[in-house]
Order: sequence, then structure tokens, then C-alpha cells
Amino acid sequence: MSKRSEVCRLILTVGLSAMCMGGVSAALALALGINPPRSASRSEQPLVQIGKIPLPGVEGRIDHFGIDLDRRRLFMSALGNNTVEILDLKTNKRVGTIHELREPQGVLYVPAINRVFVGNAQGGAVDVFDGNTLRPVGEVKYTDDADNIRYDASAKLVYIGYGDGAIGVIDASSDKRLHDIKLEAHPESFQLETSGSRMFVNVPDAGYLEVVDRTKQAVIAKWRIEGARANFPMALDEADQRLFITCRRPPQVMVFDTASGKVLARLPVVGDADDMFYDLAHRRIYVSGGEGAISVIDQRDPDHYQVIGRIPTAPGARTSFFVPALNRLYVAVPHRGTQPAEVRVFEVR
Repeated sequence: MSKRSEVCRLILTVGLSAMCMGGVSAALALALGINPPRSASRSEQPLVQIGKIPLPGVEGRIDHFGIDLDRRRLFMSALGNNTVEILDLKTNKRVGTIHELREPQGVLYVPAINRVFVGNAQGGAVDVFDGNTLRPVGEVKYTDDADNIRYDASAKLVYIGYGDGAIGVIDASSDKRLHDIKLEAHPESFQLETSGSRMFVNVPDAGYLEVVDRTKQAVIAKWRIEGARANFPMALDEADQRLFITCRRPPQVMVFDTASGKVLARLPVVGDADDMFYDLAHRRIYVSGGEGAISVIDQRDPDHYQVIGRIPTAPGARTSFFVPALNRLYVAVPHRGTQPAEVRVFEVR
């Protein structure tokens, strides 16, 4: 019997006449070797909310996070509340608060020296705290707007973006301010190579992505952001030489080749984004935006990408933190109206 005859017999057997009217049933699709469309279910989402951490009393905008992985502690910069909140990821509860800060934006925990570094927007100081007692042990003064913060473990250096255009360099062991790397305007998110000496820096007010040589302490290249503005979040796939940034106007992810500086792809994402992360294990990109969602992008290969999910969160939920070791994405939700402040916990599927 021919394949066509087999298909016709199948249609008669199951009593389906949808094909005559332009429809294709699941049974017919299987017979023809076609993958039938499936309706999305909760279990098929790339991220699924599995819990939340309530933050009663936390008001205003929430900024960036840091992690103490050994003790499963998440540090959250509650900028509008002038506090850093310490969250226990084993129990999903708040277990401590650092008070009397001045609009904290970036927070970093350095396990090698058991210190917490906090960058303050107001006044620009980087406050240093003991990791056990959370009491202040030092301060590194900058002019203003201390923001995103990163750590170079091999060199034992802390990098802090601040002011009208600079990256400050701090000796982590002594809390000593070493030198500055000048930029064209205030830096937003930046990422460090681990196998090289480059640092990639978003400088949205200048319309550039600036490339810094950390050894030379100088800018060595400027990649203009064409066709978009407000490049704030950034993530790095160092192995494939791919750099990801998210622009807010219009909302899109741009994929750069870090060898050439060329843009290889653009993808539409959630609006008002302030954090993004690259998930090496699942080869995905997560972008959290204040529009109230997380955009999930699948990396098919270093040159090809596809948006595979838009997970609802809440208005103003711009910042997040991905912890690969826990397979979790933590999203900060500010208090707005009847929506209480909380951190929502998403599991990667």
C-alpha cells in the first residue's frame, strides 16, 4: 500500500475530515512526519517560579546583587531603602540588613577575604564590611555615583564604575584606592575576561561600548552602538568570544564578536532592562526588565539566537541575579501599590 493510501486510511479510521478544510490533526501530522504544534504549559517554560523571599519594610528602587555561595547568602542593594538586605537561599528568608547606606547600587562579596563591598550612589564611597559580623571595616572614597562592581580574583582587585566616567581600581586586601581608568561618560554594566586582560564597559551616555586593557589601564577600542540607545546590562560568553548587551531604546539584545567588535545579531526583549546573564550550561541568556517580564534567549550556536520565552514578573522588576551552581534566577520586585517587595525565585528548566 502506498504512503498516500495509508494516510487516507488513517484519516477514515480516526474519523477526521479536518484536512479537507485546511486543518492537520495530530494523528495526521505524525503520519506525515510533521511535528504538531503544542500549546505551552507551565512545565515547558524555560523558567518556572518556585518560591519567593518576602521583604517587608523595604521601600523604593532595588538595584544589584552579590553572592556568598558557600553560605548560600544573597546580598541585595535596596537603593531606595538605603540598605543592603541579606537573604538566606536555603530557607528563602531575610536574615540580616546593613543599615545607614547612601543609595547602595553595586554589592560584591569576596570569599577569599570574607569582605562585602558596597558602592553608594550618594557621595560615591565604597563601604567595606566584615563578612561575618557585617560591621564596617573600611571605606574607599570616590566623587559620586559608585555603581556596578566586579572582582578580578587572580589579581585580587576590585573594580568599581563611578562618577562622570571612570572605573576605579581597589586593592581588595588593603582597601587601598590604586588608580582610575578614564571613560567618556558614566559606566553601567561591565564584564572582565578571565583568560585575558580586557574589560568590556557599557557607556550609554556616550553611545559606546568601550574596551579596556586592564594591564595598560587604558581604553583600547570603542565600539559604537548603532541603531539603539541606553545600553545598560551586559553578559559575556568568553569561550565563544561573544558579548551580549541590552539596550532600552528600542528594547533589544545585541550580540558582539569580541574579536572584531562586529554586531552579529539583534533580538527584541523586555523593556526597561537592568540586568542580564549568560547561562553556559543551558546556552541561554536571561534579561530582566521593569516592563514586568524576563526574556529568555536560546543560543543555537555562537552566531544564531532565538527568543524562546517571556516570563511574567511584576512592574519595576528590573534587576536580577543568576546563580549557575543553584540553577536559579532571583528577580527583585519592588513595593508598588498592593504588590509587596520581594525576591522571586525561578528555577531553570
